Amino acid sequence: MKEIKVPELAESVTEGTIAEWFKKEGEYVQKGGPLLELETDKVNLEMNSDVSGVIQECKKGVGETVEVGEVIAVIDESAVEQSDEKVSKVIDKSNRNDTEKYSTSVPSSLPSETKKQPQPIASPAARKRARELGIDLQSVTSRDPLGRIRLTDIEVNQRNKQNNQNERQHDIEEDSRIERIHMSRRRQTIANRLVEAQQTAAMLTTFNEVDMSAIFDIRKRRKDKFEERHDVKLGYMSFFTKAVVAALKAYPYVNAEIQGNDILLKKFYDIGIAVSANEGLVVPVVRNADQLSFAGIEKEILALSEKARTNSLSLNDLTGGTFTITNGGIFGSLYSTPILNTPQVGILGMHKIQRRPVVIDDQDTVEVRPMMYVALSYDHRIIDGKDAVQFLAKVKELLEDPEDLLLEG
Repeated sequence: MKEIKVPELAESVTEGTIAEWFKKEGEYVQKGGPLLELETDKVNLEMNSDVSGVIQECKKGVGETVEVGEVIAVIDESAVEQSDEKVSKVIDKSNRNDTEKYSTSVPSSLPSETKKQPQPIASPAARKRARELGIDLQSVTSRDPLGRIRLTDIEVNQRNKQNNQNERQHDIEEDSRIERIHMSRRRQTIANRLVEAQQTAAMLTTFNEVDMSAIFDIRKRRKDKFEERHDVKLGYMSFFTKAVVAALKAYPYVNAEIQGNDILLKKFYDIGIAVSANEGLVVPVVRNADQLSFAGIEKEILALSEKARTNSLSLNDLTGGTFTITNGGIFGSLYSTPILNTPQVGILGMHKIQRRPVVIDDQDTVEVRPMMYVALSYDHRIIDGKDAVQFLAKVKELLEDPEDLLLEG
């Protein structure tokens, strides 16, 4: 028999939720074949089988939380692929043996009232959740044929308890006009991190506006040759990424992190680019953005965006960013205050480009220009207001006169 365990996932990721089993108990699986889909806080992963054989037991069900190193399945390597009828007989025999073992190890009654009640058999995840909710395992009804309490039993117990305490809530749940949708693990993580960012950081936002005329002109004159030469379109994100990196070098505390009573100044520039995916916002990271050309940045963003759309981002694509850029303008947002992507201490918000009349400095004239509001949300614990304003002014300066960015490569 071979125990299948949850593999190492990524730094800081220690657990996940089983989203789907591709194989059932009694089914044959090839070595390297897909076994289940595991949903983590950041991305969904497909787990493959280490060996070939028949699945004797799936120790965890869909929706249950599993930790790295935890056994989630047992595979009989000696079994060969055979008909469903034969496999069913093997599993039925195994289940009968398990039932006999369980019935002999747990007495049906106690010899005297002075003896302690036997502890219920429960999965580690179920015991952990029961402790968090203050639930006595003795009060939990198991739906497992062998009486093993699983995480789903704990959640059902908690829901029943809440319903009994709140009759009005029960009435709402029975209302056919309301649909209850369970949040995915990723959506729960997004919600928790956004609340955490607002609760732990002294977050402020400063605003400015950028005249996009110079970038418009460069793209108009160079976009065809750029695409012909580099096989990628010249977009706005490469300009903003270059401008942000230059501003971070001038104001290093915006590229930092708070760790206890220490400030970690990061002398590398891994820029997160917020992308909207089916299950919510994800922030894949452009590594070493300071070392990339305009074409290199555009290609990397295009590749990461495609991964996000096809749900194929890896954990490495999503971890370790030092600063984030988010573009609400693609959805029509004119003005917003982005929330920090902790533990980062700065995030730049781009918005919709809108043609507006502006006064031209020193000319006493008004012209219609393509303008964009930009916002910098920052952690005031380590970034002073003056530095934040000057950082955003530096970004504005470089975008309105991008020749320096082009000269830098």
